[in-house]
Amino acid sequence: MDGAAIIEFLTSPAVRADPYPLYAKARELGPAVPAGDGVFVVSGYAAVNRVLRTPAFGVATADMMAGVLPEFVEHSSLALFGRSILQRNAPDQPRVRSLIASVFTARRVAALRPAVERAVDRLLDEMAGQGADGSPVDFMDAFAFRLPVGVICELLGVPERDRYRFRGLTSDLTVVLEISEDLGGLAEADAAADELSRYFTELAAERLARPQDDLVSDLARIAAEDDGRLSAEELLANLVLLLVAGFETTTNLLGNGLALLFRHPEVAAGLRTGAVTPAGFTDEVLRFDSPVQATGRVALAEGLAVDGVPTPPGSELTLLIGAANRDPARYERPDVFDPTRADSQPLSFGGGQHFCLGSQLARLEAEVAVPALLDRFPRLAPGGVATRRDRLVLRGYQTLPVTVR
Repeated sequence: MDGAAIIEFLTSPAVRADPYPLYAKARELGPAVPAGDGVFVVSGYAAVNRVLRTPAFGVATADMMAGVLPEFVEHSSLALFGRSILQRNAPDQPRVRSLIASVFTARRVAALRPAVERAVDRLLDEMAGQGADGSPVDFMDAFAFRLPVGVICELLGVPERDRYRFRGLTSDLTVVLEISEDLGGLAEADAAADELSRYFTELAAERLARPQDDLVSDLARIAAEDDGRLSAEELLANLVLLLVAGFETTTNLLGNGLALLFRHPEVAAGLRTGAVTPAGFTDEVLRFDSPVQATGRVALAEGLAVDGVPTPPGSELTLLIGAANRDPARYERPDVFDPTRADSQPLSFGGGQHFCLGSQLARLEAEVAVPALLDRFPRLAPGGVATRRDRLVLRGYQTLPVTVR
């Protein structure tokens, strides 16, 4: 096993189902190792953390990708993310990110707590009704998707009637975030990108004409000023990104968390008695089975190295966040699920200039939802065989059947 084999095996079905044995092999090779011509795999906690926080390690932009893969520009799904802050470096990324941060504020997120609590109560009522006769309820569809999509759409200003159409669209779109150089088979992703683009084009125009207290109104107004701060294309790409990032990872956080509670009933008991805090539980889910398992960086400057391994300009780095979060050099008993562990700082939301803007919102939703779920359903139990999504980067469940009585 070498670095190149690690990269190759990342795309295999067995590793997508359970990547952690491969991650252990990656760490055995070293925190950062060559994986081919100009390619490196980084799996150590300290090394991944350092790369994430070093601006000279940037993301692969659309221009970079098009230079390597000319067909890149033919796919609207790739182009859409390429115009967002997800795949932009300085000066564009901090310029646009600061505008989004100016309206996606900590105060605005904190003010959502009562709305999150009401949404949780409503969804639990619906789950109780669906499972009143003892039949299984799919937690992913009934709760884990509906809560975060409702919350991010409330922030954005997406009308309630439109919210539940997005799960299939974003599932199709986010396949482009997976680790692969094969650009075939992106027809569904491109169709999803086109539909989401049309939707937010129309919504932004509507909010510009009739503003409301929401992010689409605020950002559409900035773009309309046409002063170089935010172009129409950047507005559109980042509205789609906010939607996708606003619920994809939180949906997986909730599903992964509940599956872990079923495997660790003592943790559920601790949450019910207060021996385990919701914040501690959320941190440990993020560490132990992260909703985001990997990301990439590119060396943008001379003289860079990772853990003593030189990375010349243009080097491509695959950062294994899921491996870093279980690094024994950082955590004692890293393969043990322990929500009481101290000083847990998972890298699941990234770091540095690309740190997730929605991290506070995701934590809020999880910390409200999980205790309420356990309190409402004392006999909550698995209701059938759960199925994982066939993904690595965005790790979560497709279905998670439960019984509530």
